[in-house]
Amino acid sequence: MSRLASHETSPIAPAATIFHGGTIRTVDEQNSTAEAMLVIGNRIAAVGTLADCRTAAGELTTAAPAVVDLQGRTVVPGFLDPHAHPLMYGQLLSWVDCGPDVAPDIPTMLERLKKAAEETPGNTPIRGYGYEHRNLAERRHPTRQEFDTVSTTREVYVMNASGHGGVVNTFVLEQAGIGKDTPNPPGGTFFRDADGELTGELSDSACDILTGADGVKLGHHGPNFHLGDSKEEHRAQLLHAQREFLSHGVTTIGDCQVTKREFAAYLDLVERGELRARVNAYFLSSLLDEVLELGLVDKFGDPLLSFAGIKLYADGTLGGWTAYFPEGYRDDPCRTGSLYHEPAEYKALVARAHSAGLQTATHAQSPTAIQLVLDAVSSALEASPREDHRHRIEHCGLPTLEQIDRMAELGIMPVNQPQHYYNWGPGVTDAIGSPGERFNPLGEFVAASVPVTMSSDAPVADPRPLEAIQTSVTRLTRSGVQLGGDQLKIDAVEALRAHTINGARAMGREHELGSLEPGKLADFVVLEADPLEVPHGDISGIGVQETWVNGVQVYAG
Repeated sequence: MSRLASHETSPIAPAATIFHGGTIRTVDEQNSTAEAMLVIGNRIAAVGTLADCRTAAGELTTAAPAVVDLQGRTVVPGFLDPHAHPLMYGQLLSWVDCGPDVAPDIPTMLERLKKAAEETPGNTPIRGYGYEHRNLAERRHPTRQEFDTVSTTREVYVMNASGHGGVVNTFVLEQAGIGKDTPNPPGGTFFRDADGELTGELSDSACDILTGADGVKLGHHGPNFHLGDSKEEHRAQLLHAQREFLSHGVTTIGDCQVTKREFAAYLDLVERGELRARVNAYFLSSLLDEVLELGLVDKFGDPLLSFAGIKLYADGTLGGWTAYFPEGYRDDPCRTGSLYHEPAEYKALVARAHSAGLQTATHAQSPTAIQLVLDAVSSALEASPREDHRHRIEHCGLPTLEQIDRMAELGIMPVNQPQHYYNWGPGVTDAIGSPGERFNPLGEFVAASVPVTMSSDAPVADPRPLEAIQTSVTRLTRSGVQLGGDQLKIDAVEALRAHTINGARAMGREHELGSLEPGKLADFVVLEADPLEVPHGDISGIGVQETWVNGVQVYAG
Protein backbone atom coordinates (compact mmCIF):
# COMPACT_ATOMS: atom_id res chain seq x y z
CA MET A 1 0.00 0.00 0.00
CA SER A 2 2.92 2.37 -0.47
CA ARG A 3 0.88 4.04 -3.21
CA LEU A 4 -1.28 5.57 -0.47
CA ALA A 5 1.54 7.59 0.93
CA SER A 6 1.52 10.14 -1.89
CA HIS A 7 -1.87 11.37 -0.67
CA GLU A 8 -0.96 11.62 3.00
CA THR A 9 -0.58 15.41 2.94
CA SER A 10 -2.72 16.19 -0.12
CA PRO A 11 -3.37 19.08 -0.47
CA ILE A 12 0.05 20.39 0.58
CA ALA A 13 0.24 21.80 4.09
CA PRO A 14 1.78 25.26 4.68
CA ALA A 15 5.42 25.21 5.71
CA ALA A 16 4.73 26.55 9.22
CA THR A 17 1.78 28.10 11.05
CA ILE A 18 1.40 29.46 14.56
CA PHE A 19 -2.06 29.36 16.18
CA HIS A 20 -2.63 31.69 19.13
CA GLY A 21 -5.14 34.06 20.68
CA GLY A 22 -7.47 31.46 22.18
CA THR A 23 -7.49 28.41 24.42
CA ILE A 24 -5.56 25.34 23.28
CA ARG A 25 -6.67 22.19 25.11
CA THR A 26 -3.77 19.78 24.68
CA VAL A 27 -5.48 16.74 26.32
CA ASP A 28 -2.05 15.52 27.37
CA GLU A 29 -1.49 13.62 30.61
CA GLN A 30 -1.80 16.85 32.60
CA ASN A 31 -4.85 18.09 30.65
CA SER A 32 -2.88 21.27 30.02
CA THR A 33 -3.84 24.45 28.24
CA ALA A 34 -1.46 26.40 26.05
CA GLU A 35 -1.24 29.89 24.63
CA ALA A 36 0.05 28.88 21.20
CA MET A 37 0.76 25.92 18.91
CA LEU A 38 3.25 25.67 16.06
CA VAL A 39 2.46 23.36 13.13
CA ILE A 40 5.15 22.57 10.56
CA GLY A 41 4.00 20.55 7.57
CA ASN A 42 1.67 17.84 8.89
CA ARG A 43 3.11 17.70 12.41
CA ILE A 44 2.81 19.66 15.63
CA ALA A 45 6.23 21.17 16.28
CA ALA A 46 5.72 23.08 19.52
CA VAL A 47 3.03 23.85 22.10
CA GLY A 48 3.43 26.51 24.77
CA THR A 49 3.68 30.26 24.91
CA LEU A 50 3.61 32.42 21.82
CA ALA A 51 7.26 33.25 22.46
CA ASP A 52 8.11 29.52 22.66
CA CYS A 53 6.45 28.85 19.34
CA ARG A 54 8.11 31.81 17.62
CA THR A 55 11.49 30.64 18.88
CA ALA A 56 10.85 27.07 17.71
CA ALA A 57 9.75 28.33 14.29
CA GLY A 58 12.98 30.28 13.95
CA GLU A 59 15.03 27.22 14.84
CA LEU A 60 13.11 24.74 12.66
CA THR A 61 12.22 26.75 9.55
CA THR A 62 13.85 29.32 7.33
CA ALA A 63 10.72 31.23 6.30
CA ALA A 64 8.55 33.32 8.63
CA PRO A 65 5.56 31.25 9.79
CA ALA A 66 1.99 32.11 8.97
CA VAL A 67 0.03 33.30 12.01
CA VAL A 68 -3.60 32.45 12.79
CA ASP A 69 -5.38 34.52 15.44
CA LEU A 70 -7.98 32.28 17.07
CA GLN A 71 -9.91 35.33 18.32
CA GLY A 72 -10.85 33.70 21.60
CA ARG A 73 -11.87 30.36 20.17
CA THR A 74 -10.80 26.95 21.51
CA VAL A 75 -8.61 24.33 19.85
CA VAL A 76 -8.95 20.67 20.83
CA PRO A 77 -7.44 17.55 19.27
CA GLY A 78 -9.32 16.14 16.31
CA PHE A 79 -12.09 13.90 17.59
CA LEU A 80 -11.65 10.17 17.05
CA ASP A 81 -14.71 8.01 16.37
CA PRO A 82 -13.41 4.46 16.91
CA HIS A 83 -16.66 2.71 15.92
CA ALA A 84 -18.70 3.84 12.92
CA HIS A 85 -19.92 2.62 9.55
CA PRO A 86 -19.17 5.38 7.04
CA LEU A 87 -20.37 3.64 3.88
CA MET A 88 -23.64 2.64 5.52
CA TYR A 89 -23.98 6.19 6.85
CA GLY A 90 -23.40 7.62 3.38
CA GLN A 91 -25.98 5.25 1.91
CA LEU A 92 -28.60 6.20 4.46
CA LEU A 93 -28.05 9.90 3.85
CA SER A 94 -29.47 9.28 0.38
CA TRP A 95 -32.52 7.37 1.70
CA VAL A 96 -35.83 8.64 3.09
CA ASP A 97 -35.49 10.01 6.60
CA CYS A 98 -38.00 8.17 8.81
CA GLY A 99 -36.55 9.29 12.12
CA PRO A 100 -38.68 10.55 15.03
CA ASP A 101 -38.20 14.23 14.24
CA VAL A 102 -39.93 13.92 10.85
CA ALA A 103 -41.93 10.69 11.13
CA PRO A 104 -43.38 10.41 14.65
CA ASP A 105 -46.00 7.87 13.58
CA ILE A 106 -46.56 5.21 10.93
CA PRO A 107 -48.98 7.22 8.71
CA THR A 108 -46.42 10.02 8.42
CA MET A 109 -43.72 7.48 7.59
CA LEU A 110 -45.92 6.03 4.85
CA GLU A 111 -46.59 9.50 3.46
CA ARG A 112 -42.86 10.17 3.18
CA LEU A 113 -42.24 6.83 1.49
CA LYS A 114 -45.12 7.35 -0.95
CA LYS A 115 -43.79 10.79 -1.86
CA ALA A 116 -40.38 9.26 -2.56
CA ALA A 117 -42.03 6.56 -4.69
CA GLU A 118 -43.84 9.21 -6.74
CA GLU A 119 -40.58 11.07 -7.32
CA THR A 120 -38.49 7.96 -8.05
CA PRO A 121 -38.93 6.42 -11.49
CA GLY A 122 -39.18 2.80 -12.54
CA ASN A 123 -38.32 -0.06 -10.24
CA THR A 124 -35.80 1.82 -8.12
CA PRO A 125 -36.02 0.58 -4.51
CA ILE A 126 -37.65 2.87 -1.96
CA ARG A 127 -35.50 2.80 1.16
CA GLY A 128 -35.76 4.65 4.45
CA TYR A 129 -33.88 4.77 7.73
CA GLY A 130 -34.03 5.97 11.30
CA TYR A 131 -37.23 4.56 12.77
CA GLU A 132 -37.22 2.96 16.19
CA HIS A 133 -40.55 1.43 17.04
CA ARG A 134 -40.59 2.72 20.62
CA ASN A 135 -40.30 6.27 19.28
CA LEU A 136 -43.37 5.83 17.06
CA ALA A 137 -46.76 6.90 18.39
CA GLU A 138 -48.03 3.35 17.82
CA ARG A 139 -45.04 1.90 19.71
CA ARG A 140 -44.78 -0.97 17.25
CA HIS A 141 -43.02 -1.85 14.02
CA PRO A 142 -44.76 -1.06 10.74
CA THR A 143 -45.91 -4.11 8.77
CA ARG A 144 -45.41 -5.43 5.28
CA GLN A 145 -49.09 -4.80 4.56
CA GLU A 146 -48.63 -1.12 5.41
CA PHE A 147 -45.56 -0.94 3.18
CA ASP A 148 -47.58 -2.61 0.41
CA THR A 149 -49.57 0.65 0.25
CA VAL A 150 -46.34 2.31 -0.92
CA SER A 151 -45.65 -0.25 -3.65
CA THR A 152 -46.40 -3.85 -4.54
CA THR A 153 -44.09 -3.92 -7.56
CA ARG A 154 -40.72 -2.84 -6.17
CA GLU A 155 -38.68 -3.04 -3.00
CA VAL A 156 -39.75 -1.01 0.01
CA TYR A 157 -37.41 -1.25 2.98
CA VAL A 158 -36.99 0.91 6.08
CA MET A 159 -34.00 0.14 8.24
CA ASN A 160 -34.35 0.21 12.01
CA ALA A 161 -32.26 2.88 13.71
CA SER A 162 -30.12 0.13 15.22
CA GLY A 163 -28.96 -0.93 11.76
CA HIS A 164 -29.64 -4.55 12.64
CA GLY A 165 -32.88 -5.00 10.79
CA GLY A 166 -35.99 -3.30 9.52
CA VAL A 167 -39.24 -3.89 7.67
CA VAL A 168 -39.88 -4.80 4.03
CA ASN A 169 -42.97 -5.05 1.88
CA THR A 170 -44.44 -8.29 0.58
CA PHE A 171 -42.68 -7.84 -2.78
CA VAL A 172 -39.25 -8.27 -1.16
CA LEU A 173 -40.23 -11.45 0.64
CA GLU A 174 -41.81 -12.98 -2.46
CA GLN A 175 -38.85 -12.10 -4.67
CA ALA A 176 -36.54 -13.84 -2.18
CA GLY A 177 -38.80 -16.88 -1.91
CA ILE A 178 -39.49 -16.26 1.78
CA GLY A 179 -42.77 -17.75 2.97
CA LYS A 180 -44.58 -18.63 6.14
CA ASP A 181 -42.65 -21.87 6.57
CA THR A 182 -39.18 -20.54 5.66
CA PRO A 183 -36.77 -21.30 8.53
CA ASN A 184 -34.81 -18.46 10.10
CA PRO A 185 -31.20 -18.19 8.90
CA PRO A 186 -28.31 -18.55 11.36
CA GLY A 187 -27.97 -15.22 13.13
CA GLY A 188 -31.22 -13.72 11.86
CA THR A 189 -35.01 -13.76 12.10
CA PHE A 190 -38.02 -13.41 9.80
CA PHE A 191 -40.59 -12.23 12.31
CA ARG A 192 -44.11 -13.65 12.42
CA ASP A 193 -47.37 -12.69 14.09
CA ALA A 194 -49.44 -14.82 16.47
CA ASP A 195 -50.85 -16.76 13.51
CA GLY A 196 -47.40 -17.52 12.13
CA GLU A 197 -47.73 -15.08 9.22
CA LEU A 198 -44.73 -13.00 8.17
CA THR A 199 -44.95 -9.43 9.46
CA GLY A 200 -42.29 -7.99 7.18
CA GLU A 201 -39.89 -7.33 10.04
CA LEU A 202 -36.49 -8.96 9.69
CA SER A 203 -33.27 -8.78 11.65
CA ASP A 204 -29.54 -9.29 11.28
CA SER A 205 -28.57 -12.00 8.75
CA ALA A 206 -32.17 -12.22 7.47
CA CYS A 207 -31.41 -8.85 5.86
CA ASP A 208 -29.15 -10.71 3.41
CA ILE A 209 -32.20 -11.18 1.19
CA LEU A 210 -31.85 -7.50 0.29
CA THR A 211 -28.33 -7.70 -1.09
CA GLY A 212 -29.10 -9.55 -4.32
CA ALA A 213 -27.23 -12.43 -5.89
CA ASP A 214 -23.92 -10.55 -5.92
CA GLY A 215 -24.24 -8.97 -2.50
CA VAL A 216 -22.26 -9.81 0.60
CA LYS A 217 -23.81 -12.62 2.62
CA LEU A 218 -22.57 -12.42 6.18
CA GLY A 219 -24.66 -14.89 8.13
CA HIS A 220 -23.54 -15.54 11.66
CA HIS A 221 -20.45 -13.32 11.33
CA GLY A 222 -22.66 -10.24 11.45
CA PRO A 223 -25.53 -8.33 9.87
CA ASN A 224 -25.08 -7.05 6.34
CA PHE A 225 -25.47 -3.29 6.59
CA HIS A 226 -24.42 -2.30 3.11
CA LEU A 227 -26.62 -2.89 0.11
CA GLY A 228 -25.13 -3.22 -3.34
CA ASP A 229 -24.59 0.00 -5.28
CA SER A 230 -22.31 0.95 -8.15
CA LYS A 231 -18.72 2.02 -7.65
CA GLU A 232 -19.63 5.63 -8.38
CA GLU A 233 -22.54 5.52 -5.95
CA HIS A 234 -20.29 4.14 -3.21
CA ARG A 235 -17.81 6.92 -3.93
CA ALA A 236 -20.51 9.57 -3.61
CA GLN A 237 -21.81 7.97 -0.43
CA LEU A 238 -18.39 7.89 1.22
CA LEU A 239 -17.66 11.48 0.21
CA HIS A 240 -20.98 12.59 1.69
CA ALA A 241 -20.28 10.70 4.90
CA GLN A 242 -16.74 12.09 5.08
CA ARG A 243 -18.07 15.65 4.83
CA GLU A 244 -20.43 14.96 7.74
CA PHE A 245 -17.71 13.50 9.95
CA LEU A 246 -15.34 16.39 9.24
CA SER A 247 -18.07 18.99 9.79
CA HIS A 248 -18.47 17.71 13.35
CA GLY A 249 -14.74 17.67 14.02
CA VAL A 250 -14.11 13.94 13.52
CA THR A 251 -10.68 13.47 11.97
CA THR A 252 -10.17 9.71 12.50
CA ILE A 253 -12.77 6.97 12.02
CA GLY A 254 -12.67 3.34 13.04
CA ASP A 255 -14.75 1.52 10.42
CA CYS A 256 -16.00 -1.43 12.43
CA GLN A 257 -17.37 -3.61 9.67
CA VAL A 258 -15.10 -3.72 6.65
CA THR A 259 -15.63 -6.29 3.94
CA LYS A 260 -14.19 -6.30 0.43
CA ARG A 261 -16.91 -3.87 -0.61
CA GLU A 262 -15.99 -1.19 1.93
CA PHE A 263 -12.26 -1.62 1.42
CA ALA A 264 -12.63 -1.25 -2.35
CA ALA A 265 -14.58 1.96 -1.81
CA TYR A 266 -11.85 3.38 0.42
CA LEU A 267 -9.14 2.44 -2.05
CA ASP A 268 -11.09 4.23 -4.78
CA LEU A 269 -11.09 7.44 -2.73
CA VAL A 270 -7.39 7.06 -2.04
CA GLU A 271 -6.62 6.57 -5.74
CA ARG A 272 -8.50 9.79 -6.50
CA GLY A 273 -6.79 11.71 -3.70
CA GLU A 274 -10.17 12.31 -2.06
CA LEU A 275 -9.68 10.69 1.34
CA ARG A 276 -9.33 13.45 3.93
CA ALA A 277 -10.32 11.78 7.21
CA ARG A 278 -8.19 8.98 8.61
CA VAL A 279 -9.71 5.51 8.54
CA ASN A 280 -8.77 2.48 10.65
CA ALA A 281 -10.35 -0.59 9.06
CA TYR A 282 -11.59 -3.49 11.20
CA PHE A 283 -12.18 -6.42 8.87
CA LEU A 284 -15.17 -8.61 9.58
CA SER A 285 -14.42 -11.97 11.21
CA SER A 286 -15.68 -13.79 8.11
CA LEU A 287 -12.46 -12.55 6.47
CA LEU A 288 -10.15 -13.85 9.22
CA ASP A 289 -8.85 -16.70 7.04
CA GLU A 290 -7.95 -14.26 4.24
CA VAL A 291 -6.30 -11.85 6.69
CA LEU A 292 -4.14 -14.61 8.17
CA GLU A 293 -3.35 -16.08 4.76
CA LEU A 294 -2.09 -12.67 3.59
CA GLY A 295 -0.06 -12.25 6.77
CA LEU A 296 -1.77 -9.03 7.84
CA VAL A 297 -0.78 -9.52 11.45
CA ASP A 298 0.55 -6.05 12.14
CA LYS A 299 -0.34 -2.49 11.26
CA PHE A 300 -0.76 -2.24 7.52
CA GLY A 301 -1.32 0.88 5.44
CA ASP A 302 -0.38 4.48 6.06
CA PRO A 303 -1.55 7.31 8.35
CA LEU A 304 -4.69 7.86 6.25
CA LEU A 305 -5.95 4.33 5.54
CA SER A 306 -4.83 1.39 7.62
CA PHE A 307 -5.87 -2.09 8.69
CA ALA A 308 -6.46 -2.23 12.44
CA GLY A 309 -7.91 -5.58 13.48
CA ILE A 310 -10.86 -7.97 13.41
CA LYS A 311 -14.51 -7.15 14.15
CA LEU A 312 -16.68 -9.88 15.67
CA TYR A 313 -20.24 -10.18 16.92
CA ALA A 314 -21.36 -11.82 20.13
CA ASP A 315 -25.04 -10.79 20.08
CA GLY A 316 -27.43 -8.34 18.46
CA THR A 317 -28.84 -4.96 19.35
CA LEU A 318 -30.94 -3.67 22.22
CA GLY A 319 -32.92 -1.40 19.93
CA GLY A 320 -33.99 -4.28 17.72
CA TRP A 321 -34.48 -6.74 20.60
CA THR A 322 -31.79 -9.02 19.18
CA ALA A 323 -29.27 -8.60 22.02
CA TYR A 324 -29.22 -11.92 23.86
CA PHE A 325 -31.31 -12.14 27.03
CA PRO A 326 -32.06 -15.84 27.60
CA GLU A 327 -34.80 -14.94 30.09
CA GLY A 328 -36.61 -12.96 27.38
CA TYR A 329 -37.55 -9.32 27.02
CA ARG A 330 -39.93 -7.75 29.52
CA ASP A 331 -42.60 -6.86 26.95
CA ASP A 332 -42.17 -10.08 25.00
CA PRO A 333 -40.75 -13.03 26.98
CA CYS A 334 -40.76 -15.16 23.83
CA ARG A 335 -38.08 -12.94 22.30
CA THR A 336 -34.63 -13.71 23.63
CA GLY A 337 -32.41 -12.28 20.91
CA SER A 338 -29.52 -14.47 19.84
CA LEU A 339 -25.83 -15.17 20.03
CA TYR A 340 -24.02 -15.03 16.72
CA HIS A 341 -21.72 -17.93 17.59
CA GLU A 342 -21.72 -20.91 19.86
CA PRO A 343 -19.28 -20.14 22.72
CA ALA A 344 -16.67 -22.64 21.54
CA GLU A 345 -16.78 -21.30 17.99
CA TYR A 346 -16.46 -17.70 19.14
CA LYS A 347 -13.64 -18.58 21.54
CA ALA A 348 -11.75 -20.25 18.69
CA LEU A 349 -12.09 -17.15 16.48
CA VAL A 350 -10.73 -14.89 19.21
CA ALA A 351 -7.90 -17.31 19.95
CA ARG A 352 -6.83 -17.44 16.30
CA ALA A 353 -6.83 -13.67 15.96
CA HIS A 354 -5.10 -13.11 19.28
CA SER A 355 -2.38 -15.70 18.71
CA ALA A 356 -1.55 -13.97 15.43
CA GLY A 357 -1.11 -10.66 17.24
CA LEU A 358 -4.34 -9.06 16.05
CA GLN A 359 -6.63 -6.74 17.99
CA THR A 360 -10.25 -7.85 18.20
CA ALA A 361 -13.34 -5.67 18.59
CA THR A 362 -16.48 -7.60 19.53
CA HIS A 363 -20.03 -6.27 19.49
CA ALA A 364 -21.65 -7.33 22.79
CA GLN A 365 -24.59 -5.74 24.59
CA SER A 366 -26.12 -8.13 27.12
CA PRO A 367 -24.36 -9.49 30.23
CA THR A 368 -24.39 -12.97 28.68
CA ALA A 369 -22.73 -11.74 25.50
CA ILE A 370 -20.20 -9.64 27.41
CA GLN A 371 -19.29 -12.69 29.51
CA LEU A 372 -18.71 -14.62 26.29
CA VAL A 373 -16.08 -12.04 25.32
CA LEU A 374 -14.46 -11.98 28.74
CA ASP A 375 -14.14 -15.76 28.79
CA ALA A 376 -12.73 -15.90 25.27
CA VAL A 377 -10.13 -13.18 25.86
CA SER A 378 -9.14 -14.71 29.20
CA SER A 379 -8.64 -18.09 27.54
CA ALA A 380 -6.66 -16.54 24.68
CA LEU A 381 -4.39 -14.70 27.10
CA GLU A 382 -3.73 -17.86 29.11
CA ALA A 383 -2.70 -19.70 25.96
CA SER A 384 -0.72 -16.80 24.48
CA PRO A 385 0.11 -14.05 27.00
CA ARG A 386 0.29 -10.55 25.53
CA GLU A 387 0.42 -7.57 27.85
CA ASP A 388 -0.84 -4.82 25.53
CA HIS A 389 -3.43 -6.61 23.42
CA ARG A 390 -6.04 -3.80 23.24
CA HIS A 391 -8.99 -6.19 22.78
CA ARG A 392 -12.23 -4.20 22.73
CA ILE A 393 -15.90 -4.71 23.54
CA GLU A 394 -18.02 -2.62 21.23
CA HIS A 395 -21.10 -0.98 22.81
CA CYS A 396 -20.73 -2.98 26.04
CA GLY A 397 -24.16 -1.73 26.96
CA LEU A 398 -25.06 -3.60 30.15
CA PRO A 399 -22.02 -5.13 31.88
CA THR A 400 -22.35 -6.16 35.51
CA LEU A 401 -20.10 -4.54 38.10
CA GLU A 402 -18.19 -7.81 38.36
CA GLN A 403 -17.68 -7.84 34.61
CA ILE A 404 -16.35 -4.27 34.68
CA ASP A 405 -13.81 -5.31 37.31
CA ARG A 406 -12.85 -8.27 35.13
CA MET A 407 -12.36 -5.94 32.15
CA ALA A 408 -9.95 -3.90 34.26
CA GLU A 409 -8.02 -7.06 35.19
CA LEU A 410 -7.81 -8.30 31.61
CA GLY A 411 -7.05 -4.92 30.02
CA ILE A 412 -10.16 -5.00 27.82
CA MET A 413 -11.36 -1.64 26.50
CA PRO A 414 -15.08 -0.82 26.09
CA VAL A 415 -16.12 1.45 23.24
CA ASN A 416 -19.41 3.09 24.20
CA GLN A 417 -21.98 5.29 22.49
CA PRO A 418 -23.68 7.79 24.86
CA GLN A 419 -25.86 9.05 22.00
CA HIS A 420 -27.60 5.68 22.05
CA TYR A 421 -29.10 6.37 25.45
CA TYR A 422 -29.68 10.00 24.46
CA ASN A 423 -31.84 8.80 21.56
CA TRP A 424 -33.30 5.54 22.87
CA GLY A 425 -32.53 5.17 26.57
CA PRO A 426 -36.18 4.88 27.67
CA GLY A 427 -36.68 2.17 25.05
CA VAL A 428 -34.03 0.06 26.76
CA THR A 429 -35.81 0.28 30.10
CA ASP A 430 -39.08 -0.55 28.34
CA ALA A 431 -37.43 -3.62 26.83
CA ILE A 432 -35.64 -5.09 29.84
CA GLY A 433 -36.88 -3.11 32.84
CA SER A 434 -34.96 -1.12 35.45
CA PRO A 435 -31.57 -2.74 34.68
CA GLY A 436 -31.68 -0.75 31.45
CA GLU A 437 -31.10 2.44 33.45
CA ARG A 438 -27.42 1.43 33.63
CA PHE A 439 -27.13 1.39 29.83
CA ASN A 440 -23.57 2.54 28.98
CA PRO A 441 -22.42 2.91 32.62
CA LEU A 442 -19.50 5.25 31.93
CA GLY A 443 -19.11 6.42 35.52
CA GLU A 444 -18.76 2.84 36.71
CA PHE A 445 -16.00 2.25 34.16
CA VAL A 446 -14.08 5.28 35.43
CA ALA A 447 -14.54 4.15 39.04
CA ALA A 448 -13.01 0.77 38.13
CA SER A 449 -10.09 2.39 36.23
CA VAL A 450 -11.38 1.13 32.89
CA PRO A 451 -10.64 3.80 30.26
CA VAL A 452 -13.79 5.29 28.71
CA THR A 453 -13.90 5.57 24.94
CA MET A 454 -16.82 7.07 23.04
CA SER A 455 -18.00 6.75 19.46
CA SER A 456 -21.12 7.39 17.38
CA ASP A 457 -21.76 4.06 15.66
CA ALA A 458 -22.93 6.24 12.75
CA PRO A 459 -25.46 5.95 11.23
CA VAL A 460 -27.07 4.63 14.43
CA ALA A 461 -26.31 8.12 15.74
CA ASP A 462 -24.92 11.08 13.85
CA PRO A 463 -21.15 11.58 14.30
CA ARG A 464 -21.46 14.49 16.73
CA PRO A 465 -18.80 14.16 19.44
CA LEU A 466 -19.96 17.25 21.30
CA GLU A 467 -23.43 15.73 21.65
CA ALA A 468 -21.87 12.53 22.99
CA ILE A 469 -19.71 14.51 25.43
CA GLN A 470 -22.71 16.45 26.74
CA THR A 471 -24.78 13.29 27.11
CA SER A 472 -22.05 11.48 29.03
CA VAL A 473 -21.83 14.39 31.46
CA THR A 474 -25.58 14.88 31.99
CA ARG A 475 -27.05 11.38 31.31
CA LEU A 476 -30.08 13.21 29.88
CA THR A 477 -32.09 11.58 27.09
CA ARG A 478 -33.61 13.40 24.14
CA SER A 479 -36.79 13.87 26.18
CA GLY A 480 -34.85 15.49 29.04
CA VAL A 481 -35.08 12.56 31.45
CA GLN A 482 -31.95 11.43 33.31
CA LEU A 483 -31.20 7.77 32.68
CA GLY A 484 -29.93 6.17 35.88
CA GLY A 485 -28.13 7.72 38.82
CA ASP A 486 -25.38 10.30 39.05
CA GLN A 487 -22.77 7.57 39.55
CA LEU A 488 -23.14 6.76 35.86
CA LYS A 489 -22.05 10.25 34.76
CA ILE A 490 -18.49 11.32 33.98
CA ASP A 491 -17.02 14.80 34.13
CA ALA A 492 -16.36 16.98 31.10
CA VAL A 493 -12.58 16.46 31.22
CA GLU A 494 -12.97 12.68 31.13
CA ALA A 495 -15.57 13.00 28.39
CA LEU A 496 -13.26 15.07 26.19
CA ARG A 497 -10.50 12.53 26.71
CA ALA A 498 -12.93 9.74 25.81
CA HIS A 499 -13.42 11.19 22.31
CA THR A 500 -9.75 12.09 21.77
CA ILE A 501 -6.77 10.41 23.45
CA ASN A 502 -8.73 7.38 24.68
CA GLY A 503 -10.11 6.88 21.19
CA ALA A 504 -6.54 6.96 19.89
CA ARG A 505 -5.54 4.29 22.42
CA ALA A 506 -8.50 2.14 21.41
CA MET A 507 -7.15 2.20 17.85
CA GLY A 508 -3.49 1.84 18.84
CA ARG A 509 -2.60 5.33 17.60
CA GLU A 510 -1.97 7.35 20.74
CA HIS A 511 1.66 7.90 19.72
CA GLU A 512 0.52 10.07 16.78
CA LEU A 513 -3.08 11.14 17.48
CA GLY A 514 -5.46 12.14 20.27
CA SER A 515 -3.58 15.02 21.92
CA LEU A 516 -1.81 18.19 20.86
CA GLU A 517 1.83 17.45 21.61
CA PRO A 518 5.07 18.00 19.67
CA GLY A 519 5.71 15.25 17.13
CA LYS A 520 2.08 14.22 16.73
CA LEU A 521 0.11 14.61 13.53
CA ALA A 522 -1.55 18.00 13.18
CA ASP A 523 -5.20 16.95 13.46
CA PHE A 524 -7.26 19.43 15.45
CA VAL A 525 -10.58 21.24 15.67
CA VAL A 526 -11.35 24.92 16.22
CA LEU A 527 -14.48 25.37 18.36
CA GLU A 528 -16.39 28.56 18.96
CA ALA A 529 -16.35 27.93 22.73
CA ASP A 530 -14.56 25.81 25.31
CA PRO A 531 -16.47 22.57 26.11
CA LEU A 532 -14.86 22.49 29.55
CA GLU A 533 -16.06 25.99 30.44
CA VAL A 534 -19.63 26.28 29.14
CA PRO A 535 -22.62 24.96 31.13
CA HIS A 536 -22.94 21.22 30.63
CA GLY A 537 -26.26 21.58 28.83
CA ASP A 538 -24.68 23.87 26.23
CA ILE A 539 -21.81 21.63 25.11
CA SER A 540 -23.61 20.07 22.14
CA GLY A 541 -24.51 23.52 20.81
CA ILE A 542 -20.88 24.62 20.44
CA GLY A 543 -20.14 25.26 16.78
CA VAL A 544 -17.35 23.42 14.98
CA GLN A 545 -15.75 26.22 12.98
CA GLU A 546 -12.69 24.52 11.48
CA THR A 547 -11.36 20.99 11.13
CA TRP A 548 -7.71 20.36 10.28
CA VAL A 549 -6.09 17.08 9.20
CA ASN A 550 -2.38 16.75 8.46
CA GLY A 551 -1.95 20.48 9.02
CA VAL A 552 -4.49 21.28 6.31
CA GLN A 553 -7.89 22.86 6.86
CA VAL A 554 -10.40 20.33 5.49
CA TYR A 555 -13.59 21.93 6.81
CA ALA A 556 -14.68 25.49 7.57
CA GLY A 557 -18.06 26.14 9.18
